[in-house]
Amino acid sequence: MEIFNTCSIGNSTLLDPKTTKKKYPEARVIVLDDDFNTFEHVANCLQAIIPGMSKERSWELAVEVDSEGSAEVWRGPFEQAELYHHQLQSQGLTMAPIERI
Repeated sequence: MEIFNTCSIGNSTLLDPKTTKKKYPEARVIVLDDDFNTFEHVANCLQAIIPGMSKERSWELAVEVDSEGSAEVWRGPFEQAELYHHQLQSQGLTMAPIERI
């Protein structure tokens, strides 16, 4: 996202050379370990909800959740993170709060 400072001269609008660029906020989606979701359920949910998630990567992440207590399953624009977080949570996965980065 760019924030433009402008000034008008007659019918023309000029951009201020001091234009600043501002990045869209990003976030991390983190799945937490719990005592009731199976590896298979976690892997299947990740594969179904996270775009481009391969079967192999979803299983690696399910193992990481179990062995480490949590795993970052997606990172990107905050609004998409909210969507994936909500969808994973609605499938019964235990989620950490969305982490802005």
